[in-house]
Amino acid sequence: MSGSNEVKPIRLAIVSPVHNRRELTLQCLRSLSRIDRSGLEVLIFIVDDGCTDGTRESIEQDFPDVRIVPGTGKLWYTAGTNLGVIAALKFKPDYILCINDDSIFDENCIQRLIACARRHERAVVGGLLLLWDQPHRVFQVAPVWSTWKGGWQHWQEQTVWTVPQTPWQTDVIVGNCILFPASVFETAGMMNPRISAQYGDAEFTTRLKKLGWRLLIEPRARVFCQPNYEHVPLTSQPFRKQIENMFLKRS
Repeated sequence: MSGSNEVKPIRLAIVSPVHNRRELTLQCLRSLSRIDRSGLEVLIFIVDDGCTDGTRESIEQDFPDVRIVPGTGKLWYTAGTNLGVIAALKFKPDYILCINDDSIFDENCIQRLIACARRHERAVVGGLLLLWDQPHRVFQVAPVWSTWKGGWQHWQEQTVWTVPQTPWQTDVIVGNCILFPASVFETAGMMNPRISAQYGDAEFTTRLKKLGWRLLIEPRARVFCQPNYEHVPLTSQPFRKQIENMFLKRS
């Protein structure tokens, strides 16, 4: 009879493609090492997309439990995330958390993402993205696309106190931190790198919404992100630069 009443842990796979940002990647992994893992079985998959700065060697030394998935050096965010998800699905996780490596996670963030996903049927959940140098200020959350205004328009001057205090629905979730039920990939496929090498999250989450998935932001799941130090509206940039930022820029 032993073990008959044991609660099976939730299997969570965390996926991040990386390219030559060793210190940011290590900082992110240190952050993940401090999260609350109660009731979770966590597997981390780092897609090494052609790093030449010692990222892989440092991960192997400092985080030997992290699974490193070799890339080609030409994957960028979308195909790199796909490769990590494919590797993660082999371990039959309940959820897959796709992240950027320039992120620091509050210790309760992932528990709150999962709790939100479990409360809402067919839900994909994003965290509240905050600036790590101004941790009360919102970074990129619930953007709306406007071609005439130069691309995705984000809330301006929002803080942890001005956003809704309970989960709210949105049209797209930014890929810095997205929790997917693993069944999403079995039914909807993968992100599409042919549409965008770098912004597959935008295409994929909007496609999921059309398929009936709810896109939610959990404001209590806080992620602190590296600021974008330069932002010029897309339509104000030279055409070649527009193409680079829409389809090729890595970060």
